Amino acid sequence: MDKEHVKGATDNVVGKTKEVAGHVTGNRKLETEGKLDQVKGAVHNAVGDAKDAGEEAIDSVKNAPSRQ
Repeated sequence: MDKEHVKGATDNVVGKTKEVAGHVTGNRKLETEGKLDQVKGAVHNAVGDAKDAGEEAIDSVKNAPSRQ
């Protein structure tokens, strides 16, 4: 798990906690902040996935047999 995926997981957990706390207490601002944090988490995960895909593509090109 790389840094982006860790940030994504953390933002998601924090966001879900804020959303539930805001819902239970009737604090719509906190609930909205929680939803936004969850979106941030999803973005971090998408960036991490894109980085992983890029690294895999580079590795496959490096390890491809040469055509000499």
